[in-house]
Amino acid sequence: QLQLVESGGGLVQPGGSLRLSCAASGFDLDYYAIGWFRQAPGKEREGVSCMRSADSSTYYSDSVKGRFTISRDGAKNTISLQMNNLKSEDTAHYYCAAGLSFTTSAQGLCDTSNQRIYDYWSQGTQVTVSS
Repeated sequence: QLQLVESGGGLVQPGGSLRLSCAASGFDLDYYAIGWFRQAPGKEREGVSCMRSADSSTYYSDSVKGRFTISRDGAKNTISLQMNNLKSEDTAHYYCAAGLSFTTSAQGLCDTSNQRIYDYWSQGTQVTVSS
């Protein structure tokens, strides 16, 4: 079955860290552009961080730059989002996505108007930052 299965998430205090991971089954993530998106209640979906497959260039939204790190592990066929120094405004439902795109810039991959690029989406996981 072709799918992305997400793990991680949960409740963390402000300033804490979490790591989200997505494991792919049925396809090789090395060939796919990847992205992490989030959506908070009452807000539109936001592209948090994305990575091109061609050159592994990355993009981070201003809201997470310097705190989040996107990565992929070819051996494990997984992608991850390391989130440090979490803030209450990071509270949201987080999704990973993978798509066969070789020309879109990393920033373009995180543009929610380009979501049609993505072929696979995870089920999502809740991240809550609260004391």
